[in-house]
Amino acid sequence: MSRGDLILIEGLEIATVIGIYDWERDIQQRIRLDIEMLWDISKAAASDDIRDALDYHAITTRLLEYVESASFGLIESLAEGCAGIILNEFSVPWLRLKLSKPLPDLGMKHAAIVIERGVLPG
Repeated sequence: MSRGDLILIEGLEIATVIGIYDWERDIQQRIRLDIEMLWDISKAAASDDIRDALDYHAITTRLLEYVESASFGLIESLAEGCAGIILNEFSVPWLRLKLSKPLPDLGMKHAAIVIERGVLPG
């Protein structure tokens, strides 16, 4: 596998209940996911067939289902859950995931974390 092939999902916004404060537990907030996934694209490029590609539509649909159907206290918990789905259900060997949560009440546009999970080849 080439170390350089990345599939990106950028700016995926999903409404969910997230936060530790009482007022946050009563509302939905829009989080943003930016995801880089290692994937060898050579087979899909040669065949031009979705069956040989990493189906980012299927990943997006699964993440929407997961995030919208649950509630989370910490962005760390949500990031780990999303990473686990991608790694385990879609056999992605490595990913970098950035999760942003708006925090205008604290004078900032977003709080965010970036995690890397999986194994880089070679």
